[in-house]
Amino acid sequence: MERLPPPTEAEWRDWRWQLRNRITTADPLANYINLTAAEREEIERAGGEFRWAVTPYYAALMDPDDPSCPLRLQQVPSVQELTDELGSPDPLLEKSNSPVSAVVHVYPDRVAFKVTNVCPTYCRYCFREYFVGNVEEHHTREKVQEGIDYIRRAPAIRDVLITGGDPLLFSDERLEDLSSQLRSIEHVELIRAGSRTPYTLPQRITPELCELLSRFHPIWLNTHFNHPDEITDEAAAACDRLTRAGVPVGNQTVLLKGVNDSVEVMTELVHRLLAIRVRPYYIYQCQILSGTAHLRTTIEKGLEIIDGLRDHTTGFGVPTYVLDTPFGKVPLAPQYIAGRDGDGAATADVASYTSRDGR
Repeated sequence: MERLPPPTEAEWRDWRWQLRNRITTADPLANYINLTAAEREEIERAGGEFRWAVTPYYAALMDPDDPSCPLRLQQVPSVQELTDELGSPDPLLEKSNSPVSAVVHVYPDRVAFKVTNVCPTYCRYCFREYFVGNVEEHHTREKVQEGIDYIRRAPAIRDVLITGGDPLLFSDERLEDLSSQLRSIEHVELIRAGSRTPYTLPQRITPELCELLSRFHPIWLNTHFNHPDEITDEAAAACDRLTRAGVPVGNQTVLLKGVNDSVEVMTELVHRLLAIRVRPYYIYQCQILSGTAHLRTTIEKGLEIIDGLRDHTTGFGVPTYVLDTPFGKVPLAPQYIAGRDGDGAATADVASYTSRDGR
């Protein structure tokens, strides 16, 4: 295979260049990682069934010689995706909860507003498989406007999560228009954005973008680091620009087998997140999504990790472990109290604590 000439530094730092050169076939991926003939065949088979794309920036972070590299597992198609008998393309039944095509309305006071179906990368575990990258689901300006009009007509909605796809792939001009319209709705108190760009395309977090967002406060942003190796100098700088612009950044991690399903890896992840002023917010149980059986772990594994984190990090560094359902998020937590007086004995530690000094 002929190697491509390396990009210039200016090209590499340009988020639009990164998008134009997203990797969607095995040949350009081989410029970044070494692929066997079997791996190429797997990519072609699974990639033909499930959409995929990777930015050059993210591909360059992968271990070129390790097929079990946690970053490769998240983004590179695998033949294992074709052997999932349980998965659904829409496990949260979002289409059933969409009064208009761009809005998912599950909670009374807040909505998810899917303004685009494009992402920098198409993660192998994305619960919006039915939508992301699907040309038939493309959200035109008319569909986005229809969503804004729906929010305007629903006074109970106080919190709007702009999501997708990735809303930060809009141009600054389109983001300004979208934010202005939402801010003009009196009952919308809070705007949130869900974006993977801080770790898959940190070049997008420009000073100009941060200045734009700062004009529409309160704005909060949740991103999506899953592994410590994704926290690079570029990603840290992107998060720093956001927080200095007054945009609090939280993180939503998906629990994935072979990627972060151990106390050690998750502890390192939350410690590194705290070091760059990103608050660990959620750990999601991986959805029963088509093609993800090889990435799904048990709930017991997640509870073990939460229990381990409480021994190894500060309280606000422990994210909430949740199972997302079509009816909302269900928090999952280890049981620290086995019982109460009259209902059974408390655990030894709790009983010892509550009995001190007669209290």
